[in-house]
Amino acid sequence: MKIALLGYGKMGKTIEKLALEKGHAIVYKSTKESSEGKFEDAEVAIEFSSPEAAVGNISKALEAEIPVVSGTTGWLKQYDEMVNLCEKRNGSFIYASNFSIGVNLFFSINKYVAELLAPWKEYNVSVEEIHHTEKKDAPSGTAITIAEGILNHSDKKEWKLDGDKPGELKISAKREDDVKGTHTVSYDSTIDTISLKHEAHSRDGFALGAIIAAEWLKDRKGVFTMKDVLKIKD
Repeated sequence: MKIALLGYGKMGKTIEKLALEKGHAIVYKSTKESSEGKFEDAEVAIEFSSPEAAVGNISKALEAEIPVVSGTTGWLKQYDEMVNLCEKRNGSFIYASNFSIGVNLFFSINKYVAELLAPWKEYNVSVEEIHHTEKKDAPSGTAITIAEGILNHSDKKEWKLDGDKPGELKISAKREDDVKGTHTVSYDSTIDTISLKHEAHSRDGFALGAIIAAEWLKDRKGVFTMKDVLKIKD
């Protein structure tokens, strides 16, 4: 598989390493400042850049009729615009706030636990995420996905960063050196606490999941999610 890397930071370099180990070729890679290779030679694009660059990168791939997998967070106000462009171009597009297989299984576990605990109002639910100090957006896209899964089975109305008002699902965002990503859901009562936690030990899980998604998407048309890739049912 011939891959274009749109964004060549830490994630892009990890994807390159694992893709080459799997026998794929990197035919193009770009950063904000420069590019290398021929974009038009790519069979699929993997996009991990910045919130400011994501829409341009995704549009570039869709306009060129190259399937695109995007893991950049912080740009989702324009998600519907990209879906419409994909449909207009009869393209192929997957966005995920997190491509880790473990995290996507965690999303489903989170929804199940939220539904299970919904009748027990004595438990107050909150979400905490910890990432490296270079991460620009807060809360993380993964934390938002977790929160949305909880809200569907809760009397809380919306998530809020550091929220403390009735009806708000509190998300706490911390930034620490060299943390790959830790997400914890806590249900607290006066009697006990129930916690769910996912802790990433390296970027390899995110990168491998993105490559698996690209392999799956290459010969398909439409807008998909990691649930489609992993055959996860609600």
